[in-house]
Amino acid sequence: MNRVLLTATWNFGRLAVERAFNMLELGASALDALETGINAVEMDESVQSVGYGGLPNRAGYVELDAAIMDARGHRSGAVAALRGFRRPISVARRVMEVLPHALLVGEGAAEFAREQGFEEEETLSPEASEQWLQWRETQAPPADVEDSHDTVGMIIWTPDTIVVGCSTSGLKWKYPGRVGDSPIVGAGLYADEEVGAAVATGNGDEISRVALCSRVVFLMERGMSAQEACDEAIRYLMRKRTDASGTPPHAAVLAVRADGNFGVSASYAKFPYALHDGQSLTMGEREALEPE
Repeated sequence: MNRVLLTATWNFGRLAVERAFNMLELGASALDALETGINAVEMDESVQSVGYGGLPNRAGYVELDAAIMDARGHRSGAVAALRGFRRPISVARRVMEVLPHALLVGEGAAEFAREQGFEEEETLSPEASEQWLQWRETQAPPADVEDSHDTVGMIIWTPDTIVVGCSTSGLKWKYPGRVGDSPIVGAGLYADEEVGAAVATGNGDEISRVALCSRVVFLMERGMSAQEACDEAIRYLMRKRTDASGTPPHAAVLAVRADGNFGVSASYAKFPYALHDGQSLTMGEREALEPE
């Protein structure tokens, strides 16, 4: 197999990378491998921030967001607030390949999924339903809102192509219709075949406000390494959006430059990620970037 690099967010990113690398070894395209890897996390009921198993909004409905981008030609597709389909990354890919649109939302996204033959399924798992019922008794704002944003994001790089994708159920107990950064090109993900790609995870509202991933790719285009670009983009977020108590929003970003150079940065401690260099898979842990 040619040179390859795969990276994904969080501990469950290991599963995504393993499945994707196995597909590449079998001769699959980078897009097929990316979709398969993210599907594995979407279908893992134990993951409560992605796909089936994801925690619902305040009304008790699971609304899923996902996006995929092929650096060649800036092709992209995304869905947001999608109900009734467990594999939103697959629907997002179909948007990219079939429609002239970049993003479908809500019932329109669901209708498109039906037209394309995707199976409608229950997306609220028994465990997620139980947690929602418990929350409904008090409807208190979640004290751990910064711990309920674990998007699966993955980049696959080869000398010939870069693809990136992400999928999430978003913040637990969110207001119905809320959309985070994941399905927004430039915020939750971005790719340029001449420069590289980036994918983010964290507080999607804050990540969207600074268009984090497009900033990372822009900084790489200006000559920064992937690591320098990730650090500078996270510092920018911290400068612009740290609250009055001095606490920065939770955000992390992975990036791969067009030459295969890798970087990762985070605004909070012990951010885990998976990295496969074509020879072996390792789990890394990034400490919080120090503020300026």
